[in-house]
Amino acid sequence: MTAPSGLTDVTTLRVQARAHIDQGAVTAGYSADRSEVIKLLNDALATELVCVLRYRRHHFMARGIHAKSTADEFLIHSNEEQGHADLLAQRIVQLGGEPDFSPDSLNGRSHAEYIEGVSLVDMIRENLVAERIAIDSYRELIAWLGHQDPTTSHLLKQILTVEEEHADELADLLTGLPKQS
Repeated sequence: MTAPSGLTDVTTLRVQARAHIDQGAVTAGYSADRSEVIKLLNDALATELVCVLRYRRHHFMARGIHAKSTADEFLIHSNEEQGHADLLAQRIVQLGGEPDFSPDSLNGRSHAEYIEGVSLVDMIRENLVAERIAIDSYRELIAWLGHQDPTTSHLLKQILTVEEEHADELADLLTGLPKQS
């Protein structure tokens, strides 16, 4: 069967699909540097896991007059970050890699820092800083991928949308609090 210009004909698609079948979802059409993508996704995974842990700590440590609603927001964000981590780990496996959950290297691979924060305002600020780091990291990774890996790019865009929502919510929380809580 002849395919329109720029598309692979069906016979070739069938042959390519049977070749290297052990590579699962990674087909001959995958053009990104898979080992580099896996490394970068593992760094993003580390970032998400550090954020899960920081948000979770802040959820339990939040004190003060505005603490209940803010602690609830921290827990929601922690759960959403865990969902991001799960999606990243799943994609790493789809690409033939292994997700790195090692506690020994987690903080060193993470783009965001694990800063505990003393006051409620400190906690919100540290979480907002981490979200802003994640936003820029994901934007750069999406741009770097370009059209080489549309599935990973789409996944990162979904995560980026939630990270931007988190940053917006945290910024709103900061405007509603006195300078020190």
